[in-house]
Amino acid sequence: MKQRVFICGCLLILVLGLTSSPSYSQERISLAYSSSDAINAIWTVAKDLGFYKKHGLDADLVYIGSTTISVAAILAGDIHVGNAAGSGVALAAARGADLVSVGCYINTLVYELVVLESVKSPEDLKGKAIGISRFGSVSDVAAREMLKGIGLKPMEDVNILQIGGASDRAAAFSRGAIAGFPSPPGNVHLTGKLVPYRILVNMADLERRYPLPFICAVTTKNYLAKKRDVVKRVVMALIEAGHYFKTNKEGTQRVVAKYLRGANKDYLEDAYRSTAKLIERVPYTTREGMKIQLDDALKVNPGKKLTVDELIDDSIVREIEKQGFIDRVYGKGG
Repeated sequence: MKQRVFICGCLLILVLGLTSSPSYSQERISLAYSSSDAINAIWTVAKDLGFYKKHGLDADLVYIGSTTISVAAILAGDIHVGNAAGSGVALAAARGADLVSVGCYINTLVYELVVLESVKSPEDLKGKAIGISRFGSVSDVAAREMLKGIGLKPMEDVNILQIGGASDRAAAFSRGAIAGFPSPPGNVHLTGKLVPYRILVNMADLERRYPLPFICAVTTKNYLAKKRDVVKRVVMALIEAGHYFKTNKEGTQRVVAKYLRGANKDYLEDAYRSTAKLIERVPYTTREGMKIQLDDALKVNPGKKLTVDELIDDSIVREIEKQGFIDRVYGKGG
């Protein structure tokens, strides 16, 4: 009799324990990240360290190498939640899309302008061209802001050409088709053997760091309305990945090296050091940065009426913060 009571008691404790902790069915979801370098690594860290699975997500994580293409995939429903910078969100919204940023893990743009060694001053760039991936992409925004930061007018003093991905830009640079290209810090170590080059300007050295919703979880308003809890779990998984990134250098570098072909020690050190400083503890989307992108988008679509509030939904991050989840991940004050 005592043995039966003991067994029943153990079963009761087990059941209570299971019902008092979060329990999720594995929800299938398609996610996208837009670069395999360190600055996008929270997406791959969340996959490899099991944070998506922990939050009940059977995540299919795919690489889409441009914000503009990622935005198109999200709007088509091929991707449910993907990385997209504020530039892509604002441009799409100005054309009638229902995209919304639900959380941003890096809210600033830090690029450097790699130029031919013969380009020793901003004046030397006049009449030449620099290469980006696509118009409206993050590399496009970086190129324009760096040119303006050194006193040059984009498309007037310096032409901007759509070239393609990082390897395409490096090839165009080496054969002299462009005189420079924007690159995230440290990425020049990944481009293989280049013709002699110099770093003309680093955005981190400009007088004021440029605010930009950069590494952001973006979805459609329709998907958010139907699957809000699923989107919330994505945001939570990425918060845990951000904490892991900031606190586990070696583990993070192993993940980056797995996804980024040719990631050498110099790159891993430079990229980790700069990126770890930028990851947000509480991933609110920068409204100042989104306002800049929206103003630029409305110049191209002057008849459209939009506000920043239509491009950002902070409700999930506010809820997660209020529930104490971020304090539990980082520790209070962490």
